[in-house]
Amino acid sequence: MSDFEEKVREALSSPKNQGELADADAVGTVGSPDCGDMLRMWLKFTEKDGKKVIDRASFQSFGCQTAIAVASMATELLKGKTAEEARELSANELTGDLGPLPPMKIHCGQLVEGALKNALDQTPAEAPKLVGATISEAMKQPAGKIRIVPLE
Repeated sequence: MSDFEEKVREALSSPKNQGELADADAVGTVGSPDCGDMLRMWLKFTEKDGKKVIDRASFQSFGCQTAIAVASMATELLKGKTAEEARELSANELTGDLGPLPPMKIHCGQLVEGALKNALDQTPAEAPKLVGATISEAMKQPAGKIRIVPLE
């Protein structure tokens, strides 16, 4: 087993920050028509030293194991970052301890990056309230101003 596969397996054995964040300030959703993966990311901000920073981030994924592992790593990396700092993170940086993704899994990092940027592009008033909705339920009947952004 490769080092990458082992790290993905470790991340999947206890994914961090998985599930809906009911009191989120922003929600971003993206989907990949090529592989069928979808990912939603919730962000909750707080005030720290006069700056608005990410206090918590969580995700729901309808996708492969690598997408789940990357999202888990990314939600940990985002804590304490301002929206501007988070926006500057690349898909490669969001993989955290997983390291560089294999060529056939690069889209997983792009999926997480897309969900993050989609969430950061919303103002708190635009963030949909999806309490109790799973990602598949929310995709069937969008509420509010959910934007599904296809990856290119």
